Amino acid sequence: MIDNFRDNQALSRFELDVGGKVAFVVYRKSPGAITLVHTEVPPELGGQGIGSKLGRAALDAVRTQRRELTVECDFIRSFMKKYPEYDDLLASDDGSASGKPPAS
Repeated sequence: MIDNFRDNQALSRFELDVGGKVAFVVYRKSPGAITLVHTEVPPELGGQGIGSKLGRAALDAVRTQRRELTVECDFIRSFMKKYPEYDDLLASDDGSASGKPPAS
């Protein structure tokens, strides 16, 4: 895990603090499952790979928490297409891990 990465449960988001600016992924949790809803990176942090660091840290956190994943966030969906090693986290329609990305 990245030192400045945290699961801010009070705000329902994973956060990455970079020089006092916070990039985050908003989520919804339910027992055994998580939905990644939206990613936001402050404009000042754009072009530095912060979104990718945040995406990787968030998905690693989902894996550590042993939750099935649903992705509503276009950024995370795009990130996962580049890094298929996270596909096993995805929940299938029947609630089991599918190993396949969701249909577009």
